[in-house]
Formats: sequence, structure tokens, C-alpha cells
Amino acid sequence: VQLQAFGGGLVQAGESLRLSCAGYGRTFSSYAMGWFRQPPGKEREFVAAISWSGDSTKYADSVKGRFTISRDNAQKVVYLQMNGLKPEDTAVYYCARATTAYIQQVARLFNSWGQGTEVTVSS
Repeated sequence: VQLQAFGGGLVQAGESLRLSCAGYGRTFSSYAMGWFRQPPGKEREFVAAISWSGDSTKYADSVKGRFTISRDNAQKVVYLQMNGLKPEDTAVYYCARATTAYIQQVARLFNSWGQGTEVTVSS
């Protein structure tokens, strides 16, 4: 499956953004999906994941309570609603498809990646 992420931008601290990840391919709904991010000068890190059905989700502690991952399998889209953004959320955000239907957190267990969308949060 091919993935394309979009929705990033420049916002002020406390504001919200919604990222979208469009999937192209017949197998989109069969796999768990995730969002990762790479802050400037740092390694890529896990943000959130959702199971194939959308019934299960998992979040990094740093975003829990502020970010919400969801999916629409009919539209082949995964969303990341980001509220209460902080300057430390500044990063390039990537969506990815897991190798299984169930939640994963480790990057090596995702085998298809979007191109990334940049989020900048000013203080």
C-alpha cells in the first residue's frame, strides 16, 4: 500500500492540527496503522497506533490525552488529531502500515511509510 500524509503546518502552542494519511491499495483495512515523528536532530519516535478495526489504540506517554488516532477504512484514511500542541511536538510526522492487524509500536514492525508532513509549533 502507498501512503500519503498531509495536514502539517505552523501553529502556536496550544492550538490544534489534524493530520491525515491516505492509503492507496486494497490491503489498507487489513493492517494496523501508526504515526511516528522525528524531531529536529533526533531519532524517529513512536506517537500512536491503531488496530485494523480501530477498536484498539495506543499512545506514547508524551502525547497521551492530547492526541487521538482514528481511521476510516471505507475512505482508507488514518487521522491524528493533535490538541494542545507544544513546541516539543515540532517534528516531521510519518504514517506507517504495520506488518500485522494488531497494534505495534516498534518502527521495524512497520513496512510501508508515507513521505512525512512537517509540524512546527511556536511558543
